[in-house]
Amino acid sequence: MNTLTRYQPTHKVRFITAASLFDGHDAAINIMRRILQVQGAEVIHLGHNRSVGEIVDAAVQEDAQGIAVSSYQGGHMEFFKYMIDLLRERDAGHIKVFGGGGGVIVPEEIAELEAYGVTKIFSPEDGRTMGLDGMISSMIVACDFDPTELGGGQDFGAEPEHWLDVARAITLAEEGKEVAIPEAPHPVPVLGTTGTGGAGKSSLTDELVLRFLADYP
Repeated sequence: MNTLTRYQPTHKVRFITAASLFDGHDAAINIMRRILQVQGAEVIHLGHNRSVGEIVDAAVQEDAQGIAVSSYQGGHMEFFKYMIDLLRERDAGHIKVFGGGGGVIVPEEIAELEAYGVTKIFSPEDGRTMGLDGMISSMIVACDFDPTELGGGQDFGAEPEHWLDVARAITLAEEGKEVAIPEAPHPVPVLGTTGTGGAGKSSLTDELVLRFLADYP
């Protein structure tokens, strides 16, 4: 794939992007996420200093096809291997994992991580031969699949083991496909927030959600 090739996905491709834990070097991942968006992918960017748990939780909850992480802090072997382990534990091994860390991740480590299950660790040589567009296009090619064809979207619940099913049901609804919604045993209250522009709806909702997460992790 040359530096000018841009792949046009046939499915809606969704990525989680972040810089790894204890890593404030986010310039590279910020460039990558912008090119992902330009090439047609939806990007949920978590920022820098993000743990494996946070990234995997987001990928499962968003029903993403791919994760892209930059890691310049030296702990990439443990970080990426744990990410693969946690995805498999969550029955989300279909989510592709991509990474990069410039010269920090040496060729022998790249080979070991890819053998462990990481889809691709990009090296400085990849940057020279493929270019930024080429690298991003290869990521989108690998993630251009319909996650609803993998099943799921039937077993609902608030616990982590149900997150992927809930996310898959939302993806089905987004695609206009039928969702088998179970009948609730009791009426479920729905809280709506309304108000004029600038009234503080987003701030209030954010504070409520933060407190729910703090009290019911």
